[in-house]
Amino acid sequence: MTLRRGARSALLLPVAAVCALTSCGIPTTGVVQAGGPAVGITPATRLYFVRDGALVGVRRGTDAPGDVESALRDLLRGPTEAELGKGLTTRLPLLSGLATAVPAVPVTGGAASAVPETTGSADPVTVTVRDHRISVQLPVSSRELGDPGLAAAQLVCTAGAAQRVAAPDTEPDPVTVTAADGRRIGGASARCPAR
Repeated sequence: MTLRRGARSALLLPVAAVCALTSCGIPTTGVVQAGGPAVGITPATRLYFVRDGALVGVRRGTDAPGDVESALRDLLRGPTEAELGKGLTTRLPLLSGLATAVPAVPVTGGAASAVPETTGSADPVTVTVRDHRISVQLPVSSRELGDPGLAAAQLVCTAGAAQRVAAPDTEPDPVTVTAADGRRIGGASARCPAR
């Protein structure tokens, strides 16, 4: 049986390619010890702050991806210096405490004055996750928030974003936000921007 010249070339091409790939001239080596273990992408969640009266989502690294309480605690610490530099603010009380008036302090000359200070109290917000529902109780009245709907939206959207990290294919649990005066100021119906 004789093969035509074109057919012979067609048969030799794959054989030549296999030989070239298997004999590239690089010797095999064992395990090379260099550096630490490979690291992947840092887990992150989206926190929602405010800029120019609108919600803005910010990706933040987290030690507890998908944990609603951790995400809300990070939100309540407020924007970082870099985020503040980008014009981001918050409508929520900060985790470091709320400004309160301390008992009157005598001032030289006998007059007394109330000096505002930051309390060192426990978390200013109570978060309860139970039966596929999230309840957030704020320690301030709805009047003290300025824009209670925007403050509630920050909490609702941040909680929803944290849940999506843990279970991306499921709908987030409903969130109810209640102010200290008992007024419900927001829930899961808030629309959360992707950015």
